[in-house]
Amino acid sequence: MKEMLWLVKNTLNVTFKKKINIILFLFLPLIGIFISLLMNDVGEKTNVTVGIVDYDGSQLTADTAAFLKGLDHVNVSKVNASKAKSQIASGELDCVITFDKGFTQSVIDGKPDHIGIASIKGAEITGFVKSFLYHYIDNIAAIGKTAQGDQQQFKNMYTNYQNSKVSLTSHKLEDSEKNKSMTDRTVGFLLMAMLFSAGSLTELLVKEKENRTYFRLLTTPITAKQYVLSNIAVSMLVITFQIFFTLVMMKYVFYIETGIPFWEMAAILLIFALSAVGLALITVVFASSSKSAGALRNLIFMPTIMLSGCFWPIEIMPSFVQRIADFFPQKWVLETFAKLQEGQHLPSLYLNIMVLFAFAACFFLIVIYKFQRNNDVRNFA
Repeated sequence: MKEMLWLVKNTLNVTFKKKINIILFLFLPLIGIFISLLMNDVGEKTNVTVGIVDYDGSQLTADTAAFLKGLDHVNVSKVNASKAKSQIASGELDCVITFDKGFTQSVIDGKPDHIGIASIKGAEITGFVKSFLYHYIDNIAAIGKTAQGDQQQFKNMYTNYQNSKVSLTSHKLEDSEKNKSMTDRTVGFLLMAMLFSAGSLTELLVKEKENRTYFRLLTTPITAKQYVLSNIAVSMLVITFQIFFTLVMMKYVFYIETGIPFWEMAAILLIFALSAVGLALITVVFASSSKSAGALRNLIFMPTIMLSGCFWPIEIMPSFVQRIADFFPQKWVLETFAKLQEGQHLPSLYLNIMVLFAFAACFFLIVIYKFQRNNDVRNFA
């Protein structure tokens, strides 16, 4: 035990002597949080500025403008026709609605016309405004059809329509889809960081073999098995700290509501940590040098990360790729989190947990088999 503790301490000293490793182990997962927050800010609704040019000058156009002003995320102002084009071109206005002479009469006749929408931002803006504006005008045009050209009857019906009161109670709901996407992106980057952290730590086995440090250690009471086990212990220790650091930052610093209990998330990620270390050891035992270990690590880690849905939703990928993802532990972690967010309880997801343990067991069995095949644990390849 004394030798193991010394090895753990020595490995930690060697690892964190390079400051770049601190960035790799601690701040790489935070990149996922920053990207999630950035994408969320981009996706937030922004106000649409609408200018109105009113050649008709009627009560109906004034009421229509008032209706648009009452919409959320819409700023409406009356503008001069001579300045409208320049204001659109400069970005001061997102779009301009023009009511030409005869607009009111066309609505009374039940055939809305003499109205136009101009924007240089395309259907993204005009489609949003049209969906509300045309629905409002069509309702009034329906009154005009019913009145059948009778001005007084239209006026009475229109007045009743404007004065009608509808009781409405609203409740604000949290956007769970936004929280889910932020959690997926953050966890995806965390899984990537865990894999590469494990790979970087286990690569020390090969590097110290290359610089003969490993063989000098074997001349002491330290055994080869103790050396390998101490490396596994350090890997799990660092990744465990990495997991809790990231989860604490998510919950208490960036206030990301995952919809999953803190300790359930930590438990699932710790199970995946076993798979990460096991997979990293595979790249070591099948490599003859640190360079080949790094190449093998990139060859295995990046494709499995991308195909598992860590960077983008797995649903957008072809069905055969989704079937391939079933053979990667990252996919099962993300699927487990998704089911927990849907309201399922962790005990009911025992199959997912068993699959994650199975991946870890399989990776370690491969490593053990490779050691035994070499007939000596002192050899890594």
